[in-house]
Amino acid sequence: MTDLIVVSLEPWDQVWRRNQHLVAGLLARDPALRVLFVEPPADPTHDLRSKRRPRLGRGLSEIHDIAPSRLHRLQLTKWMPRRLDARTDDRLAHGIVRGAARLGMRHPLLWINDPGMAVLAERTGWPTLYDITDDWLAADRPAAELERITASEASLMRIARVVVVCSPELVRRRQAVREVVLVRNAVDTAAYGRPVPRPSDLPEGAVALYLGTLHRDRLDVELCAETARTIGPDASLVLVGPNALSSTDEERLRLAGVVLLGPRARNEVIGYLQHADVLVVPHVVTTFTDSLDPIKLYEYQAVGRPVVSTAVAGFRDADDPRITIADDDDFPAAVAAALPATWRFPERTDGGAGAVPDWSERVEAMAGVLASMGN
Repeated sequence: MTDLIVVSLEPWDQVWRRNQHLVAGLLARDPALRVLFVEPPADPTHDLRSKRRPRLGRGLSEIHDIAPSRLHRLQLTKWMPRRLDARTDDRLAHGIVRGAARLGMRHPLLWINDPGMAVLAERTGWPTLYDITDDWLAADRPAAELERITASEASLMRIARVVVVCSPELVRRRQAVREVVLVRNAVDTAAYGRPVPRPSDLPEGAVALYLGTLHRDRLDVELCAETARTIGPDASLVLVGPNALSSTDEERLRLAGVVLLGPRARNEVIGYLQHADVLVVPHVVTTFTDSLDPIKLYEYQAVGRPVVSTAVAGFRDADDPRITIADDDDFPAAVAAALPATWRFPERTDGGAGAVPDWSERVEAMAGVLASMGN
């Protein structure tokens, strides 16, 4: 195996997620490997509807800082909504095939995260791995979109050589359809175990901090606002991560005193976690969130800070005395109780790095899966 195409649900940027950790590890492990990382397409029509400046896809480019000449990204443009152009996914699949051809990738392995790209596996016949990281069949989406996702996933479950899932709950849900392989998430234990300076933009006083994408699929906006009101004014609830909330939700949080810092690069987030007084997980508990294996569980555990979480998958099952599980009614008070009465520089505790899984273990597991596909 020398060529791999990864069709991702997220871009390759400074906020590293599962795909980037795994792909970077695979490239470091195998000097003969080449990867084309396909990002979500630019959507100028959606930009216009959202009152943002429309932009086009960046096309094909090299990612220089990971594996020079062996890692490329491709971002196409989705010109029209699917309801107006039934061939949207066909056009995107054709663009991926053309991008692969430009790199001389004739018989690659195909790693699909985005179920919408089932058409790419169907039309090329490339050996396909379907990697399920979220149960999109359980997401709160319009009926037409759910119908499309359901049909696409059914196709992938049928034609993929291997189906990988990230959580035990996804094993339970999908194994009735076919055999699946569990490859969970992890953390860079060495990096998270090294002390780093306190970020200059963390507020003064005690800090309760959340790390992750701000999205209604996961984040309980009302609970965040109530928590900020409860712990203020001498402490702050700080949210660090990409912001996918509506302007109304963002304003509600700011009025409650929540500090939104936006996304930070993967090497920068460590400082925010290490210097928080308490780490929080104000997530909604739904069928969708129950399918997750949250990377933040491993990140939070690796820095050894106290954690307060709603009863979401991963955290509620962790055997860790530093994690407090609270329902919505008790969550704000639990966060307040976990904060020091008088702010102090947090004493570093042993992050228990030996007990937290490292991404290197997951890279080896995924390498084994990919090797089996070539047989």
